Amino acid sequence: MLVPAQYDTDVTTWSPQGRLFQVEYAMEAVKQGSCAVGLVSSTHVVLATLKRAQNDLSSYQRKMFKIDDHMGIAIAGLTADGRVLCKYMRNECINHRFVYEAPMPIGRLVRQVADKHQVCTQRSWKRPFGVGLLVGGYDRTGPHLYNTCPSGNYYEYKAMAIGARSQAAKTYLEKHYETFPGAAVDDMVQHGLRALAATLSEGELTKANCSVAIVGKNAPYVVLDDDDVEPYLQMLKAEEDAGGEAPMAADDAAAGGEPAAAEGGAAAGGDAAAGGDAAGEAPMETSES
Repeated sequence: MLVPAQYDTDVTTWSPQGRLFQVEYAMEAVKQGSCAVGLVSSTHVVLATLKRAQNDLSSYQRKMFKIDDHMGIAIAGLTADGRVLCKYMRNECINHRFVYEAPMPIGRLVRQVADKHQVCTQRSWKRPFGVGLLVGGYDRTGPHLYNTCPSGNYYEYKAMAIGARSQAAKTYLEKHYETFPGAAVDDMVQHGLRALAATLSEGELTKANCSVAIVGKNAPYVVLDDDDVEPYLQMLKAEEDAGGEAPMAADDAAAGGEPAAAEGGAAAGGDAAAGGDAAGEAPMETSES
């Protein structure tokens, strides 16, 4: 059996199975990054990311970047690679505005970024970008959400999650995506945070470890951090508490009904016993007479 190490020393070396291991390693780096979620309504795009800290003494690392007033990205994977692509995308948007005096279409920029990804898979002196992007924006054709891959592929989505344990978020999005087109912005943020919370292995979402970005019709790109995202987390917690109290109330009601049923049964049993005694006494009197 051939081991990958024989074919992964160069990004342009194919394995006998037709695989480029360096590209696959870059895609694995995306899966190891902290989760990022994106979802689209009929008028807005919402991005949500989970931020990580190296230790208790360090700050949380940014995973969300503004590209232009009508566009932003959320990243999963190597943050340094994400910053390089962010700078490239900002320059492209500036050049487009200077030449055409209009914001750059989302799809055109994503295609250019994907081409930049792909070039790195066929140059022996380069390595693939170890980062995946969720690109959200609003242009003249409406809201859009794209996902780019280190392999050079890109796709447009109604909702998407990338990064560590993103399958849990995808499962949530698949269950609710049909309600997204007509949802309000606040509801979309709640959906994004719920999907993000599903990816947590321990702990809970706090204002320090998550960020939310919103962009849409007549709404320039804005990032909500710290105190700005706290109201949405409070709403989410209130819903969870309300959902937890309902089963408890049902249990209490069921528990409260059991003694009544028992008492009713005992009373019925007592009446039946009394009836039995009365029925037993009558034959005795008849026999004596």
